Amino acid sequence: MATRVAVVTGGNKGIGLAIVRALCKQFQGDVFLTARDQGRGQEAVQSLASEGLAAQFHQLDIDDLKSITTAAAFFKETYGGVDVLINNAGIAFKVADTTPFHIQAEVTLRTNFFSTRDMLTNFLPLVRPGGRVVNVSSFVGSRTLNKCSPALQQRFRSDDITEEELSGLMQQFVFQTQKGEHQQGGWPETAYGVSKTGLTTLSMILARRLSKERPNDGILLNACCPGWVRTDMAGPKAPKSPDEGAVTPVYLALLPPDATEPHGKFVSEKEVQQW
Repeated sequence: MATRVAVVTGGNKGIGLAIVRALCKQFQGDVFLTARDQGRGQEAVQSLASEGLAAQFHQLDIDDLKSITTAAAFFKETYGGVDVLINNAGIAFKVADTTPFHIQAEVTLRTNFFSTRDMLTNFLPLVRPGGRVVNVSSFVGSRTLNKCSPALQQRFRSDDITEEELSGLMQQFVFQTQKGEHQQGGWPETAYGVSKTGLTTLSMILARRLSKERPNDGILLNACCPGWVRTDMAGPKAPKSPDEGAVTPVYLALLPPDATEPHGKFVSEKEVQQW
């Protein structure tokens, strides 16, 4: 039987590292910590080894399409596919950051939405029957959705929104921020929130597609919120430790083989949330 394999993006620190740690303890198979920076990734693997945990490293920068395709080719060649994919890599500007909003919008959406979409485009075909795909999103995304115009809310919640339409909406937001017209366009003033609204909606679209195109494969794909976690990104005041933040993503990654749900949902604290 082929060795099972789990892949975690942005795995060298914070929630990503905590997810890798938990998978090393609970997942029956090889666990890959991926990160942009080879040195930091190797260091993280060594820190886990000092805890008696065996993770492997593969370089993967989700903002670099060549890096994604190289990694996808490696997992296809070495393992014949992937059993667990956790898209954790993401960025957020600090509240006090003075970078102009339109640049924050472009940079944040590029990584959190478009690059994660590239990951899914290249890795979803590799996900084996019974596989689990988890996109680390945020409750900020659902809060942001509720602040969008009624027309945008209707599209984001629609069962017939396509990946192309969603990408167009994300591009529209970035374009409108450049002209300072995003609020007239029905968007709130949060690039991070919009990026996570997009990611959760993308998760729902791809889950519907999997159900249609691979109905017998039992793959479950969900978006989740780890909660407010003490990381470089969220700051020291957050109530949860990274290990606590890893609980829901790992729960979704390790749903039992006979599970049929959740699928195409937004999950927080191991519970399906209203979208």
